Amino acid sequence: MSYNASFLDGQVFYEDVYFELFESVRSHLTLPLSWTVTEGAMALLYLLVYCYELGIKYVTAYAFSIHNFKRSPEEVKKIMDLMMESVTLLTRLSKFCSLRVHFAGNLQLLSTELRNAANKLMENTASNSNLVLTICVSYTCSDEILHAVEESCRERTDGAVVKLADIEKHMYMAVAPDPDIIIRTGGECRLSNFLLWQSCCCHLSSVYTVWPEFGVLHLVWEVLDFQHKYTYFARKKMQL
Repeated sequence: MSYNASFLDGQVFYEDVYFELFESVRSHLTLPLSWTVTEGAMALLYLLVYCYELGIKYVTAYAFSIHNFKRSPEEVKKIMDLMMESVTLLTRLSKFCSLRVHFAGNLQLLSTELRNAANKLMENTASNSNLVLTICVSYTCSDEILHAVEESCRERTDGAVVKLADIEKHMYMAVAPDPDIIIRTGGECRLSNFLLWQSCCCHLSSVYTVWPEFGVLHLVWEVLDFQHKYTYFARKKMQL
């Protein structure tokens, strides 16, 4: 299998999901935001090691939507600070498993410090090839499509017709193949503006397990489930 795309947008709301069945004791079981996001980041690092061992080459993580900038400034700052820490951890992990890292999205919306750190990590891991991680940050697929169309039109100064290949070339996710699986954690069944363009022929899976608790057994189950349906999806892709 070549690809595994996982939703991470539930990580900040880990507390809300985890304790939803225990309303009577909610006020006594409060997890700080920094802890829940840190747990989400560590879960990603463990997942990358599992994927490496299972031979899954491409992993995409939805880390931060453009819409998330509408949250409180304090919340956004905490997440951005933890993302900076994650860049440091990914730098170390890249040396262990020859990890290549891409950041996909409107990076101009990020702080200069985080954008520079992301660009440096992409540059330093560009020659790695065993495992490819794409982190969708400051991303929505609608913004991705708009960006691709604008860039395609900008190239066509001669008035030539814009073709499908032109648009796909300028998509943020042009750095990776289309997904085989999209896994949505937390029991949600919506795509939340994630890989809408790329997901026409992939297996969509919604698991009730919240993101920080998504471990190797969940991943193996998803791989086996996909392999059972692989022939159908392979045939669909050949028809495109």
